Amino acid sequence: MSSAPVTGSSVPSDLEHIPVLLSEVIAALSPKEGSIYLDGTFGAGGYSAAVLEAAPCVVWAIDRDPEALKRGENLAERFPGRLNFVQGRFGDMAELLAARGLTGVDGVALDLGVSSMQIEDRARGFSFLRDGPLDMRMEKSGRSAADVVNTLSEKELADIIFIYGEERHARRVARAIVEARRERPFSRTLHLADVIRAEVRRAQDGIDPATRTFQALRIYVNDELGELERGLVGAEKLLRPGGILAVVSFHSLEDRIVKTFLKARSGSAIRPSRHTPASLSAAPATATFTPVSRRPITPSDEETHRNPRARSARLRVAARTTAPMLTALAGGLA
Repeated sequence: MSSAPVTGSSVPSDLEHIPVLLSEVIAALSPKEGSIYLDGTFGAGGYSAAVLEAAPCVVWAIDRDPEALKRGENLAERFPGRLNFVQGRFGDMAELLAARGLTGVDGVALDLGVSSMQIEDRARGFSFLRDGPLDMRMEKSGRSAADVVNTLSEKELADIIFIYGEERHARRVARAIVEARRERPFSRTLHLADVIRAEVRRAQDGIDPATRTFQALRIYVNDELGELERGLVGAEKLLRPGGILAVVSFHSLEDRIVKTFLKARSGSAIRPSRHTPASLSAAPATATFTPVSRRPITPSDEETHRNPRARSARLRVAARTTAPMLTALAGGLA
């Protein structure tokens, strides 16, 4: 996720991408010579570049978006032999690296959510501020947001919008979507945004009425919360003793999953919410992580002034212990 300003350009340059909490993430990872780090959400490469500049180490970068890895070619030339790319989902990090002969790393960084490059490229269909195809697929494959709003039932849509968007008017929005698609199926972002805006008033905080529904559809289309759950378990498997996990989240659903996982893995099981699978909230007999700080790290006033999108960012950091990871997890995770 970046905090670049919204512009009218179709495809922004990498200079518009500003990593959030960058100095805090690098301080947490504390890169060292000869160590190996995983950037599970490469994006524009901000975290990868900073890690490589901090020490003569190696970075493995994963991204599910094929466009992200194309952007990394110039960065790889700056650090010959030290930056390695893998296209795929960070939830599969352990398997992706094992296939390349790597079974352990010294740090894992995850910058969750959608990047500013994806938002500002109208062809990707993530933004409700400019017209584009109603797509939202990070991998450019599979079911699109248009497929979802045009085919799911009113109840299914209401559940998605309420659970993933935390939209209290979810039923009203879902009903309006189903009524509108009878006349004209959805294919463009502004068509959907206009339908939502006709049903939901702008909040006092100024947030666009379409914000929560678009967030919900994006999370659902890309299975972002499931990806996060799998990624946290993957990090537990990959990190060597003393290795650092640093996760930057941007909304309460993500942060709640990270918080629950780290609290459980530090030996303190907590009551899970409806968003948290039992596999992430069951405390292990021996702690596999030690939280570095009890509270999440938040951006400074200076950073939020410079990058308004950083306002909601939360960084949670934990160190891997010597305890073995859980070998059997509910829900099929391992």
